Amino acid sequence: KLVPPEGQVPLPDSVITIAMFLKKAGYITAAFGKWALGFINTSGDPQKKGFDEFYGYNCQTLAHNYYPDHLWHNHDRIDLPGNLKFDSVYSADLIHQQAMRFLNEKHDHPFFLYLPYTLPHADVIAPHDEVYDYYVKKFGEQLASLKSTDNENHHFDPYPHAAFAAMVSRLDKFVGEIMKAVKEKGLEENTLIIFSSDNGPHQENGGDPAFFNSNGGLKGIKRDLYEGGIRVPFIAYQKGVTKAGTINTMPAALWDLFPTFLQLAGISSTKRTNGISMVPAVKGQKQNQHAYFYWELHESGGKQAIRFRN
Repeated sequence: KLVPPEGQVPLPDSVITIAMFLKKAGYITAAFGKWALGFINTSGDPQKKGFDEFYGYNCQTLAHNYYPDHLWHNHDRIDLPGNLKFDSVYSADLIHQQAMRFLNEKHDHPFFLYLPYTLPHADVIAPHDEVYDYYVKKFGEQLASLKSTDNENHHFDPYPHAAFAAMVSRLDKFVGEIMKAVKEKGLEENTLIIFSSDNGPHQENGGDPAFFNSNGGLKGIKRDLYEGGIRVPFIAYQKGVTKAGTINTMPAALWDLFPTFLQLAGISSTKRTNGISMVPAVKGQKQNQHAYFYWELHESGGKQAIRFRN
């Protein structure tokens, strides 16, 4: 739900984030991408939740637009007037540029870099470059006439399959540039890189998970509590620590990241958490497992799911 002036209901003062722990321990912290946890100067302000620097969307609703009229850099509104006239500046490119700048400037300090990129996501739209043109020809799809699935004002790409594939390719390029920078700065052996998603594939506003088999044959998509909606890719790598090609079938959840990062940073905490550190799994060692997993979604009348006896 959009909360004036923009953003969602803020995190309360009592919520403690991993970034707050890491910053206190001497890490430089930054988040570039989408923040939906409170407008600036509220209790959910990213700089009140442990991040030294933030750049991107403050609101997940406004983040559906890849050609916005503004983004945020800390407490400064960055206006993009060219996007009011036509699709001028692609937000994903601006966000990635800031991430690369951070890496280049802060690589000689311990850092925690959180990159909640919005690729791919609704609205499905991408710059019409050579990558996009390649997929238009490859898929040979018919010109689409899409209508918004909600009450917001959206615009869509006329070839949504090509646009979606181009968005994924763009994200792949961004990840490659980050990996290259970490290597060139001599940080490979001292940096854990994690790539994951927060939910299964979407079908709103140009998304077509059936065409791409985006849920890998699992039942359900985003907002479903079947595996297709909550089981997502998770890749972790640190040179000299993670053996290449290792496949771990142990079930885990994103809430396991909190104790994982605490252990990696050598931080002790008495704060209660439902997570289990994944450091052993990253190192290819025996991993403690959850007795059960529980999820709930407060949409569509409410949904619940539980998994146990893994």
